[in-house]
Amino acid sequence: MHVLITGGAGFIGSHLAELHLAQGHKVHVVDDFSTGSPANIEPFVHNPDFRFTEADIANWPELSQTVPWADRIYHMAAVVGVFRVLDEPIRVMTTNVQGCDMLLAAVHKGGWKPQVLIASSSEIYGPRVDDKLSEDMDLIIQPDAPPRWNYAISKLADEALTLSYGHIHDIPVSIARLFNTVGPRQTGRYGMVIPRFVRQAVNGEPLTVFGDGQQRRSFVDVRDTVVMLDQVAGKASTEGIIVNVGHDREISIMDLARLVIERAGSDSVIEIIPYEVAYGQPYVDIRRRRPDTRRLHSMVSHRPQWTLEATIDDLIRAARQARDTAPA
Repeated sequence: MHVLITGGAGFIGSHLAELHLAQGHKVHVVDDFSTGSPANIEPFVHNPDFRFTEADIANWPELSQTVPWADRIYHMAAVVGVFRVLDEPIRVMTTNVQGCDMLLAAVHKGGWKPQVLIASSSEIYGPRVDDKLSEDMDLIIQPDAPPRWNYAISKLADEALTLSYGHIHDIPVSIARLFNTVGPRQTGRYGMVIPRFVRQAVNGEPLTVFGDGQQRRSFVDVRDTVVMLDQVAGKASTEGIIVNVGHDREISIMDLARLVIERAGSDSVIEIIPYEVAYGQPYVDIRRRRPDTRRLHSMVSHRPQWTLEATIDDLIRAARQARDTAPA
């Protein structure tokens, strides 16, 4: 199988590349390194089945030539992370929506019908406080915090584009609403909480909890996520499939901080940081984000193999190794 991954040098994208190379597939990654890193794909660069192009998907001149090569396309490229969403609200909208539209248009014009999986986000559910978030519930976008919701709006637009292209042009598509994916290669630069907590605990620094710490999240290891994405993509349909991809175990951010400190055997303390201080502007948080995974588990055979504790332990080992081998 020929696999094209936009944003493939990013956190999840690079794990998708690794998975498909291990399956013996040919993989073409395109990434502009705005969020991704050369280090994420360095282990693959000498693999004859791997090809990399540094480019922005929104103005990549080879897009129309490459799309007909692919049997499957994962569209992972996007402006991501809370800090970037707040600092670059216009770019979030233009890049995320334009990139998705151009990719889907190229698929249609190419005359080939690859399986297309578009990465969406749990952010799309907005400030709901339901016990579990299901794919068929109404979505909420608050009007009083537009920069905060630009990312969710861009992903909603991507979903609408994807379903429209699938229906009108008979393209087999699927949409994965990703929930708090964590694991190796994830950076804390743009607001991701577990990499930040692990780094702080390993270095004996205070763990900085934004807000009151009572907001609740559900975390899933990227090594489970990519297997489930592979299986979801294999069921792409011209009618369109929307599915939550995540783990339904829920934990408060305060309890997460305590868990990281415990697993690291750290003497770190917990420091509460108001949102206005953390982000430099008023911020509206989502209090709960737990997926209803019934549709997911009706579609895929894989069940998460990594517990949150096992993922944290793995990240702590890697952080200690990186610290101990860093140049003095």
